[in-house]
Amino acid sequence: MPEINTHRRTKSKWKRAGVAFAAGTALLFGAVYVNANAATGDSSSGATAGATSDATSDAASDASSSVSDVVDAADAFLDTLDSDQQSAVLLDFTEANATAWSNLPCGSTCRVGIELGSLSDEQLTAAKAVIEAAAGTGSDSGYDQITQILKADDYLGETASGYGSGNYYLAFLGTPGTSGTWQLHFGGHHLALNLTYKDGEVEGTTPYFVGVEPTSWTDDDGTSYAPLSGMYDGMKAMVDSLSDDELTEAKLSESFSDVLLGPDDDGGFPTTKEGLKVSELTDEQRELVLDAMKPWVDVADDTTAASVLSTYESELDDTYISYSGSTDLSAQGDYVRIDGPGVWIEFVCQDGVVYTSKIHHHTVYRDHATDYGGEFAF
Repeated sequence: MPEINTHRRTKSKWKRAGVAFAAGTALLFGAVYVNANAATGDSSSGATAGATSDATSDAASDASSSVSDVVDAADAFLDTLDSDQQSAVLLDFTEANATAWSNLPCGSTCRVGIELGSLSDEQLTAAKAVIEAAAGTGSDSGYDQITQILKADDYLGETASGYGSGNYYLAFLGTPGTSGTWQLHFGGHHLALNLTYKDGEVEGTTPYFVGVEPTSWTDDDGTSYAPLSGMYDGMKAMVDSLSDDELTEAKLSESFSDVLLGPDDDGGFPTTKEGLKVSELTDEQRELVLDAMKPWVDVADDTTAASVLSTYESELDDTYISYSGSTDLSAQGDYVRIDGPGVWIEFVCQDGVVYTSKIHHHTVYRDHATDYGGEFAF
């Protein structure tokens, strides 16, 4: 049973009467990733130092504003719920609750929180506003990607039972606020979002699991979707840039039917990094590695994502890329990995489950130090 957060919820001083939800239109800025390396200027230049100081101050201001937006949206959502519903949403930030996610359509047997399908229209709008405030604003990433994954499940539900956006769950682990530690925990089939906050800053943006079946589709009104296309394109461009010798060095001896560090595999990072070291690549190839990371990093609010990517860029020399199967990324077992001091990303192709003649994709983004905000020792 999930552990219920028994702390009294303190309403924001500036409590909203309601939350307007407009997908894809919010221009929200994010928090500073507190474990990221801060950019520094030349200490011999007062102008550079001053500019860096101003940038840091601006980032801190963005951080405070963004987390306040998320907290206000969370409070507004909670205000739409009755006491029983609030008890389902407000849970303790324990390892058991934080790691309760899956890539399967297993409902409440593998997840905690309140089911979206149980909410009224007003409550659902407020719930989505929380996710929108917390996630990135890019196309096919962040909030846009999350909404497309829910649409993919509705599309699957037209063919097979057990799927649908109503089977997704939202929980706040710990009490939302600008002090203390808490986590925004959201997911369902093919999605697990875990954003951890500590004292008004973003402490961790992983694990982030995302998958899609089919990889692309067109709905009845003629709108086409391919929510993982940016991830696929980035990985494909990265491996396609490698020479024959580099491909040989990057090739893994293992084969993969799924991601290695999926649900229930927390802390299972290999002790030895494998593949091709990024320090051996050209500047153009290094840029492709960084570009490949971006769609995953962009799950977080825009300011956080930029800070995290800057950290990963500073760690590129000690980052490795590898693959298994074919670099075509078109058949069962085709697999690509990026593994750095911080970043861990896996992307794998699998045979379809519902659409058996088509490939579908699984991918997971983790961080060696800050999964679940670094709150648990696995």
